[in-house]
Amino acid sequence: MAREFQRGHKAKLSDLTPGTDLYVGVQIAAPGLTFDISCFGLDANEQLSDDRYFIFFNQPKSPEESIQLLGAQSGDTESFRVTLDRIPAAIQKLSFTATIDGPGQMSQVGPGYIRIVAGGEEVVRYAFTGSEFTTERAVMLGDFYLKDVWRFAAVGQGFDGGLEALLKNFGGEVAEEEEAPAAPQAAPGFAPPAQATAPPAFAAPPAPAPAPQQPMHAAPTIAAPLTPQAPPAPAPYGQPGHQPPQPPQPQFGQVPGQIPGQHPGQPAPPAPTPPYGQPAPAPYGQPAPAPYGQPAPFGQQPPGAPQGVPQGLPAAGAGLHAALQLYKETATGQRWTPQNKQLMRVDLTMGGAGVLARQGSMVMYQGKVDFGYKGAGFVGRVVGNATGQEMQLMRCTGRGQVFLAEEGSYLHPIELQGDAICVSAESVLAFDESLQYEVRRVEGHGIPGGALFTMQFQGTGTVVIKTHGTPVVLPVTPTTFADCNAVVAWSAASQVIVSSQVRLRRNAYPGHSGETVNLQFRGAPGNFIVVQPYEV
Repeated sequence: MAREFQRGHKAKLSDLTPGTDLYVGVQIAAPGLTFDISCFGLDANEQLSDDRYFIFFNQPKSPEESIQLLGAQSGDTESFRVTLDRIPAAIQKLSFTATIDGPGQMSQVGPGYIRIVAGGEEVVRYAFTGSEFTTERAVMLGDFYLKDVWRFAAVGQGFDGGLEALLKNFGGEVAEEEEAPAAPQAAPGFAPPAQATAPPAFAAPPAPAPAPQQPMHAAPTIAAPLTPQAPPAPAPYGQPGHQPPQPPQPQFGQVPGQIPGQHPGQPAPPAPTPPYGQPAPAPYGQPAPAPYGQPAPFGQQPPGAPQGVPQGLPAAGAGLHAALQLYKETATGQRWTPQNKQLMRVDLTMGGAGVLARQGSMVMYQGKVDFGYKGAGFVGRVVGNATGQEMQLMRCTGRGQVFLAEEGSYLHPIELQGDAICVSAESVLAFDESLQYEVRRVEGHGIPGGALFTMQFQGTGTVVIKTHGTPVVLPVTPTTFADCNAVVAWSAASQVIVSSQVRLRRNAYPGHSGETVNLQFRGAPGNFIVVQPYEV
């Protein structure tokens, strides 16, 4: 049975089939549109260094015939034969693409797929629809790439521009168009049997293509120009929208574009506004809208509105598209962008260096992003918060955007500009690989697990910390104590001492010794600690 892949799925080809003589079929269609389906043979730098490995209608095979264009057959719009054991060592990736010849957009295409057939049986299929694209005129469907062994990746990445723009992206040169040769008459023996009337059972059944329509909601792609859109102004950090603004908390890091004295990730609104993602209050004299997705109480619906219909939709219009505008992706043109208090986006196309993040924190990504294990060793396997667990890091590189979150924790990006900060290892979510970091151990009798592990970051870049709830920043004084589970970060110049001098009333906990362990912080004026409202 064929495995169904989703966008971004990858697998070793040896796990799909033991064969190396493969049939690759592509099905894509739209009314009134013509498509050019090609295969790019790329080197280790993902460049078309040898144009003889650009397989398309005017060059149907590579020199040693390891890649051959077969034409339309067995229900496929276009098909290829790939013989993996004959591909020269200089070719490290095969990228299968589809481009529109003439006017049109990829959002107009109907259901399509790219599939792999081995020994006459389909082993994997990646299906897509036009709703996944917007104004793109080309799409990278799937890749064969060499990483120790040959692997397959379902890409599904849109690309603005046609075949010429895609060719330039891979470093090729555009030549004058020549007349295409005749298509092959029959499929080779390794391909599915040709059928004159109906396609095989694993192919998409013939059906009229859907009428062109624009997708209701599609994410921007790596190549499409992103138009920054300002998000709705949130309320003061952690405050309900109906309360007056509170005095700003002292800053312990700077978010890109942050005003001095402003909480990280929070713009400075001139007046109280509703919480993030909520509609603005109704005009004076009008009934207030019900919570998002909830019907207003009977008798309080606006005149002419049908009873039982959820209220609170934006004034721009009704329907699904208008409702989702409140939660549209925020693109500011910066490397790190909070999408809300609990979701962070990092744009890998900016800054050049990769990002190290806690494994499992990726919730979504766009573009061509590679995720790798950050190696072993004491630095790569950062020991957690004295519980014996390990903080496993993954390395994110490539060209795209990665969205990070973990268990609904509040996220705070801290931009370092040559300074340093210490963060509890349990509170680190992600950071720029350009930062210098080391692991420190605070030992003390009475600390759960026997020690508290922290990470010190220094240099230029951003580190994203996570907290349970809204943190508070306090200056370090000679009598500053904090619970080891509540402390999140502190200035690198602060001195940390394990203390057990705090005594509780003996009748507070019957049978308890009356002593507890805390961390005492000392330092010159200007040092700080960050504490979260959380206890274990």
